[in-house]
Amino acid sequence: MRKIETSQSLFERAKKVIPGGVNSPVRAFKAVGGDPLFIKSAQGAFMTDADGNQYIDMINSWGPMILGHAFNKVEEAVAEAIKSSLSFGAPSEKEVDIAELITETIPSIEKVRMVNSGTEATMSAIRLARGYTKRNKIIKFEGCYHGHGDSFLIAAGSGAMTLGVPDSPGVTKGVAEDTLTAKYNSLESVQSLVSANKDEVAAIILEPVAGNMGCVLPKEGFLEGLRELCDQEGIVLIFDEVMTGFRLAFGGAQELFGVNADIVTYGKIIGGGMPVGAYGGKQEIMDFVAPSGPVYQAGTLSGNPIAMSAGYAVLSHLRDNPSIYTELEKTTQKIVEGIQANLDELGLNYTMNQVGSMFSLFFTDEKVVDLDTAKTSDTEKFGKYFKGMLDEGVYLAPSQYETLFVSTEISNDLVQQFVEANKKVLEKIK
Repeated sequence: MRKIETSQSLFERAKKVIPGGVNSPVRAFKAVGGDPLFIKSAQGAFMTDADGNQYIDMINSWGPMILGHAFNKVEEAVAEAIKSSLSFGAPSEKEVDIAELITETIPSIEKVRMVNSGTEATMSAIRLARGYTKRNKIIKFEGCYHGHGDSFLIAAGSGAMTLGVPDSPGVTKGVAEDTLTAKYNSLESVQSLVSANKDEVAAIILEPVAGNMGCVLPKEGFLEGLRELCDQEGIVLIFDEVMTGFRLAFGGAQELFGVNADIVTYGKIIGGGMPVGAYGGKQEIMDFVAPSGPVYQAGTLSGNPIAMSAGYAVLSHLRDNPSIYTELEKTTQKIVEGIQANLDELGLNYTMNQVGSMFSLFFTDEKVVDLDTAKTSDTEKFGKYFKGMLDEGVYLAPSQYETLFVSTEISNDLVQQFVEANKKVLEKIK
């Protein structure tokens, strides 16, 4: 039986000084019940909580720890960089190194701007698209999460003329009116919005593989259709690759699906797991960013030398070892096939979605292709599954609607351990 007394004590302390006791809502375990675990350390494929319990980590800091925790090249790069100070607030060589690496290896990116988070990257990309096109409206998709910027916390009706409605207090109606919401994997819904708002749409932004309603893949022709529509209508196509960038392939979803965006946003992986983000794209568009152009965006810690050193260590390792992606996919497929065999043997309803080293188990017999189908999942059963897997030493995302991420540290022995734990838990919750 796991001991959790220290985590519980820390959570009680945290609730007195931090809203909800956590610094990001999904950490609160509200979707699965119970209280969050406080993590003390992580190494390779494992995390250890404050009570000393060890878990196989299937979140990997929500994606960036693709090489596992405390990867030696990253630790060495950070230790060396720290000797020169933690921050300059001025340009340094490492930010040039990582920008050159990205622009030399990602065909759609000719220039890139470093920021401090995925949220900051998507907010900046939207502002840039509006400044470049001189239009105000954007189209986003149900179930795609782009951070907590005001423009993204909007829900909209299905009618093409329906104005957005704020999802959160603090988001103004004025902002909501400029945000239109389409149905993921439905070109028809996008075309209706574009037709009803002719010459008013600055950008279409989406996760090319959705990761925030669980792992949901684009249907054949969906991304290609968006690319064609944007070209026809003078709309900026933005791929939010905070999760998929440098994970599905070195070139991310763009490389995997053969569709290039006009602007791409990145997150934690380009900082080796440190707080960082970036947005990049065509030179013609990126030159609208200050000081080259009129669209203002700034940040004292942008291009922080420690984060850049960590990120360069990860990205250069991935670039120089392309077989990593093939091996990651093989490992993930073994996990998925093991889970499916268990579910089939027990006669449970399920859907499994997987691409590269990302996957999700949905407790539904519906094919999950968008938010509506994802919501058919049995979330109560998932909550029991989550707790059971914790008891078996496996740390999953604490929500049915979050993707799991596999690292290179997951060995064949750990795959077998995961599959065996999965079977035990499924037998109990059946």
